[in-house]
Amino acid sequence: MSRKDSKGMFAAVLGQLGEDSEEGLSRRTSSPHLMKVAAGVRQMQERSDIADKLLKSGEQIIELDPDKIRPSSITDRYDDAYEISAIAEITESMRERGQIVPGLVRPVQGNDGEFQIVYGRRRLAAAKQLGIGFKAAVRELTDEQAVIFQGEENTAREDLSYIEKCAFALAQQEAGYKRDTICASLSTGKSHVSEMIKIASSVDKEILQSIGKAPGIGRGRWQEFSNRYSVDGSLAKAFDLTHKNKFREATSDDRFIMLLETLPSDTNAIKGPVAPTKPSNPMIAMKSWAAPDKTVSVSLKDNGKTTMIAVGEAEGSRFAAFIAGQLDDLFEAFRKSTTKQGV
Repeated sequence: MSRKDSKGMFAAVLGQLGEDSEEGLSRRTSSPHLMKVAAGVRQMQERSDIADKLLKSGEQIIELDPDKIRPSSITDRYDDAYEISAIAEITESMRERGQIVPGLVRPVQGNDGEFQIVYGRRRLAAAKQLGIGFKAAVRELTDEQAVIFQGEENTAREDLSYIEKCAFALAQQEAGYKRDTICASLSTGKSHVSEMIKIASSVDKEILQSIGKAPGIGRGRWQEFSNRYSVDGSLAKAFDLTHKNKFREATSDDRFIMLLETLPSDTNAIKGPVAPTKPSNPMIAMKSWAAPDKTVSVSLKDNGKTTMIAVGEAEGSRFAAFIAGQLDDLFEAFRKSTTKQGV
C-alpha cells in the first residue's frame, strides 16, 4: 500500500470513529477497544506525517550513538517525562518493532561526531535504555531554528501540558530569544505567549517542578492558581505542603489541586488601590533541608529583599517553636560568626 493510500485509509477510519476527536468518539461509543483503535490510528497518522516532512526535505536518516547526542539547551518537558515509567510504552514499542519515527539532531560546532537533539528526546531516552542506536535526520540549524522545530513538533503532537508550554516559553525568554521566535515555537500569538510567560514567572520554579506536568489542568485553572499564589501569606503554606508524603505520592493533577486548595482566594486579598506590577526578581534563591529521619523539613526562599523560612513535616511546628525560643542565642552566635569573618 502506498503512503498516499495509507493516509487516505487513516483519514477514513478516523472519520468513521469520531471525526478526528476522542471526544466525538466517546459520544458515539463506549467501547474501550474502539477507543484504543482510534488512538492507534492517530499515532500512525502522526508518524506518517513526520516521515513525509523528512522525506520531502531530502534528508538522510542515519543511526547514531545515543551517548554522542547532547540534550537540548531549552527544556520543554519536566524531568519526570523521561523516567523509565513515563517512557515505558515507547520503550516497549521500540523493543518490539524498532524505532519507526526518526528524531532530528543538529551537529555540534567544533565537535566532530557529536550532535544536539532537536526533537525525539523520549525516543532517545528509550534507545539509551534499550542499548540501541538512535535513528535521526541531521540538519544544520541555528539556535532559533532549532527551538522552533522543537516546539512545533511537540505542539503538532499536542502532548505537552499547558504549564509545560508556559515553562517552555519562559525558558526561551530567559535564554534571550525574541518574542517572534517564541511565538513560532509554540504556534501561537504574542498575547498568548505573554500570558503564558506571566503564569510561569509568577510561580516559583520549585513549586512548578513539585507539581509536575499536570496534564489535566488547563489555561483557566493555571490563571487562577497564578492569581491566588501571588496573595500574601501563600508561599509558606505552599512550600510546607510540597514536603509532605501525601503530596509527593499523589498524581500530578492531584498535587495541583492540593496546592490550589491551600492558597488564599483572590477575594481574600487586601482591597485598595492596585500597585503597579513589578517584574519578577530573577535572583530568587531557594534552599531546602530535611532531617535524616524526615520528621522536619526547612525551606528558605530569598528574593534579595526578604527571606522566608517554612518549617514542615510531622515535627515542623515543634521545631519552629524550639527555634523561636532560641532566637536570642542564635542571633548572638550569628553576630560572633560575622565578626570573625570581618563582615
